[in-house]
Amino acid sequence: MARDPLKRHTTGRTATASLPPFEWVVELHGPAVLRFCVVEVGPAGAEDCFQEALLSALRAYDAVRDAGAIRAWLFSIAARKAIDTHRARARAPEPVEDIESLAGAEENALRDDTLWAEVRALPHKQRQAVMLRFAGDLSHAEIAAVMATSEPAARRNVFEGLVQLRKGRE
Repeated sequence: MARDPLKRHTTGRTATASLPPFEWVVELHGPAVLRFCVVEVGPAGAEDCFQEALLSALRAYDAVRDAGAIRAWLFSIAARKAIDTHRARARAPEPVEDIESLAGAEENALRDDTLWAEVRALPHKQRQAVMLRFAGDLSHAEIAAVMATSEPAARRNVFEGLVQLRKGRE
């Protein structure tokens, strides 16, 4: 027969003022709280949810007023932690199996080797400005900061680079 760690701290229907050691509370109610976490958040996140619930319970254990309500108190903490887990999952990025294939597919769709060869043939400042503008999607102000020049100069370098590219395509 399993021992009841709370039995020493209750007399009849009323609980004594002292709380049992937290370790005893975990020993008695922990398995049920863990099962609750498994059902609420699934097997993958249950351990983390359970541990977060017990950590919160341990921090607030001194504030418990009724030793007879400890089980309900633990489950209410676990329920809030399960909600927190669901919210965190909703904000988390979705994992993908092969990120390289996704990145490569987008790159190939946007790639025009002939055009980029022409861009590489531009003078240095024009090449850099055009690359930052179209490959990096930077604004003229950001290009100016990268190139350590003024915004009008960055704008002019992009413009001149595009003019050269259009001349080469005619």
